[in-house]
Amino acid sequence: MRAKDNMRSGGEVLVDQLLVNGVRHVFCVPGESYLAALDAFHDRDIAVTVCRQEGGAVMMAEAIGKLTGRPGIAFVTRGPGATNGSPGLHIAKQDSSPMIMFVGQVAREMREREAFQELDYRAVFGSMVKWATEIDDPARIPEIVSRAFHVAMNGRPGPVVIALPEDMLMERVTVDDALAADPIETWPGLTDMSHLQKMLWAAERPVMLLGGSRWSETACAAVRRFAERFELPIVTTFRRLHLFEAVHPCYAGDLGVGINPKLLARIKAADLVVMVGGRLGEMPSQGYTLFDIPNPKTKFVHVHPDPGELGRVYRPDLAINAAPTAFAAALEGLQPPNEIRWRAETKIAHEDYVGWTEQPTKVPGPVNFGEIMVWLRGQLPGESIVTNGAGNFSTWMHRFYRFSRFATLLGPTSGSMGYGLPAAVAAKRLYPERTVVCVAGDGDFLMNGQEFATAVQYELPIIVLLMDNGMYGTIRAHQEREFPTRVIGTFLRNPDFAAYARAFGGFGATIERTEDFAEAFKAAKASGKPAILHLKVDPEAINPNISLTALRERSLAAKAN
Repeated sequence: MRAKDNMRSGGEVLVDQLLVNGVRHVFCVPGESYLAALDAFHDRDIAVTVCRQEGGAVMMAEAIGKLTGRPGIAFVTRGPGATNGSPGLHIAKQDSSPMIMFVGQVAREMREREAFQELDYRAVFGSMVKWATEIDDPARIPEIVSRAFHVAMNGRPGPVVIALPEDMLMERVTVDDALAADPIETWPGLTDMSHLQKMLWAAERPVMLLGGSRWSETACAAVRRFAERFELPIVTTFRRLHLFEAVHPCYAGDLGVGINPKLLARIKAADLVVMVGGRLGEMPSQGYTLFDIPNPKTKFVHVHPDPGELGRVYRPDLAINAAPTAFAAALEGLQPPNEIRWRAETKIAHEDYVGWTEQPTKVPGPVNFGEIMVWLRGQLPGESIVTNGAGNFSTWMHRFYRFSRFATLLGPTSGSMGYGLPAAVAAKRLYPERTVVCVAGDGDFLMNGQEFATAVQYELPIIVLLMDNGMYGTIRAHQEREFPTRVIGTFLRNPDFAAYARAFGGFGATIERTEDFAEAFKAAKASGKPAILHLKVDPEAINPNISLTALRERSLAAKAN
């Protein structure tokens, strides 16, 4: 609280800058290195979520960045606290999510002696974040925090790390607050849009890909109207399915892992590809095999808010340096050709998507995760938020669940395990009125399973669908492809996850047949508690398209030839 002499501690100045920038939620694991900042939260209107491990806290902050487009905030202590938070930073970097991690630091007079838990944060995190810095003078806190917000959310968004020497946070200063930072829109030029219209008019088989960050509900609606005017097939990239309504007649599917072969063939046959917002990284590019590097043979338009990403991998025929929000608004001025030559293809593309996702494939064992996803899409309200970590379990969700609204999917394009549970906690903390479902695997869940205690502590009734096949399924699948029959290091002996939930004070149920899921889900929701539904899945059900044995036999046959 500001004293009569108008002086504040560095911790108070810092927290006041967060308030100026509209921050209402922070995630932390407390540490003695930033006690003065922690104390400042006591008198200010910011909800502090105390987590059980820094990795979970930073992933929660990253999820807030995904949901809001403004930096999520995490506070961690020095040394091991900071390094524990590094997976969340890596997710924010690869997923282009705005976030700021504040780290307690040793006192200024102790630096460079390898004091207790000391780290050089610029050196440790410099290659992982957009900007890593340390504040020496409390009078510069408003300046540096303002810059951090600008850096985190503009251009290609990403993470920032700010180290806070503990004595600096205690020092009292008189300093004015900085003004709030705002996103800087980069608009496409009239020449760019005119060129794009000419390319569309000349095309026979165009397709538009949507990915990346810096989207909004308004921007998604503008793209939908554009797609309707042009009757253009729209594809979402890996774990960006929420950018376009799945049931829309222009939707052709998602360009990710386990892609529909018909969609892959359609994109390869396209004569114009327009990539909006995303980088077209390894997953959506199918291991960089979709287009030639650096010169795609297909006419290629790349729209991205960071000029450094334009031409970085693929040389575009038309590079447009624009944020997706601004570009989507500019699409309103484009006019479709008199004859839409690809109209029939768009209809077929959507029918192919529906056919690929309508009915779940048969899998070994009495629990079919695909059937569960199909049931959920008929039960969950459209504004429900679904989160996931990484593993083969997610292929059923991406294929069979249908997203209908912006910002309803939280999944790491970086492929980081353990993300789904912290993301669900953050989503429910931000939107307590919305249904939040976390889809997890057994290995994935226990990467950050302790954050279930956080959900219980804050009375956040998330529902975790935990697919248990007793192994690290993705790695096992790779083993069977590359080294069939030589299984090592992928078996898991798991706890009773339903009992785990109850031990924390939540709801837990075990499901061993698909037909028992609906009743268990309704009971979990009615409990009003955080819940884990423990789904016992046959290990043979390795993905929706093939069993583990069939995968092994195919690999052995290929090696024999």
